[in-house]
Amino acid sequence: MTVDRARVERLTRELLEAIGENPDRPGLKQTPSRMAELYAELFAGVDEDPATHLARTISVTRGPAPETLASGAVLLRDIRFRSVCEHHLLPFAGLAHLAYLPGEQVVGLGALVKVVETLASRPQVQERLGEQIADAVDEHLDTRGVLVVLDASHGCVTMRGGRQPMASTVTIAARGAFVEPAARAELIALIGGHGE
Repeated sequence: MTVDRARVERLTRELLEAIGENPDRPGLKQTPSRMAELYAELFAGVDEDPATHLARTISVTRGPAPETLASGAVLLRDIRFRSVCEHHLLPFAGLAHLAYLPGEQVVGLGALVKVVETLASRPQVQERLGEQIADAVDEHLDTRGVLVVLDASHGCVTMRGGRQPMASTVTIAARGAFVEPAARAELIALIGGHGE
């Protein structure tokens, strides 16, 4: 199912009226169509299967450079993402750091970015988003371990309630070899210290 843009437009007009605004005034006249376009973009991942991005793998032993096998984890840092919190429909955004211990098959790094983007393009909570990313990589790639660290700022914390503009939330999801904190300590250090 794709976003029903016409319905979003109607509901946006109704919402504007419900808060006492005139949806026909010049500043708001295009808002319903803009909201429909925005929601189509923000929620494009609702019906998309993240596994499709992991379908094209490369054999590390029979691939183009078998002498360059990775002996450790593959870590992709600073994947920018944005999502919408399902509790208040306010945005949250930040950085995803994704690592995996490859087995026989690896995947292009862009595919990992697509997995993050697909799963973030749904109404979400950060904790579940990290778990879904870890599950997708763990279940659809040949891995011995997966680690996902998300660091995000939430509109429900920065713009309402406690109004803490500098606050961010960090979550960790781990599978396989990275379930034990000691096993992931090196990666956590690499994620946290790369800007130094």
